[in-house]
Amino acid sequence: DSSLTEHRRLNPNYLHSNSTSHTWPFSAIAELIDNAYDPDVCAKQLWIDKTQIKSVDCLTFMDNGAGMDYDAMYKLLSFGFSDKQSVEGHAAVGMYGNGFKSGSMRLGKDVIVFSKRRNSMCVGMLSQTYLKKIKATNITVPIVTYNRPEDMASMQKILKYSLFQTEEAILSELKAINATTATNTSGTRIIIWNLRRTESGKLEFDFDTERYDIQIPADMSDGTQTKFRRQERNTPTVPDTDFSLRAYCSILYLKPRMQIIIRGQKVKTQLVSKSLAHVIMDKYKPNFLVSLQEN
Repeated sequence: DSSLTEHRRLNPNYLHSNSTSHTWPFSAIAELIDNAYDPDVCAKQLWIDKTQIKSVDCLTFMDNGAGMDYDAMYKLLSFGFSDKQSVEGHAAVGMYGNGFKSGSMRLGKDVIVFSKRRNSMCVGMLSQTYLKKIKATNITVPIVTYNRPEDMASMQKILKYSLFQTEEAILSELKAINATTATNTSGTRIIIWNLRRTESGKLEFDFDTERYDIQIPADMSDGTQTKFRRQERNTPTVPDTDFSLRAYCSILYLKPRMQIIIRGQKVKTQLVSKSLAHVIMDKYKPNFLVSLQEN
């Protein structure tokens, strides 16, 4: 099956261990935002939402950027690939090709990616659940490009192990990419399911407190770490950016080039450099140099 790509004989357990680099869930989300923000994608807008598919809670990310063909999808889902370039002063955020994998697998066990680029439509799935069910010893990823007969075996795997059991359901998700803007013909839609839960079985994120936000509940544990969700601070008050995705996204970039919409409402960007009340310049000197001078 030539359309089922193999990831350099990496054990499936690596997907989880690789994701543990994100102790804070918003840093995992930032990886997916960065992918849409980067100059090779250059999305004007990114939609982040929570939805249910067949009664399963899902996180969705959709952009109207350049989209991906088979080769680009392969590199996104494979380890060790990155050909990101800076464009006209717009620097690429990630350069090592790992952000999507670590970020998506930190948020949930399974992810499916739908993408359109000009006349190309493709779908790829990175799924810990799928790899466990087939008792895989290496990480394999089904990728399908429409109108390629050799990809049918991968299509059957996606239909069997994803939330989408028919080709019509998959085509519906691809059509949703164009539903946002009448003139756009490219973009990417990412759906993550089997979202991470706490030790008590609750979802890691709070979707109920604020209708137009995604928040991190306070003082919750996943059984391995305590209060792993919010940033640890030795201050009496916790800034909104620690627990509100909307607040976090509002200050994510020094030079915002992309509009972020969370649960149907636009994020109002704050230019941090212009909102600081007091600016202090501090000249950094490494400790070992200080020690050398004292001696």
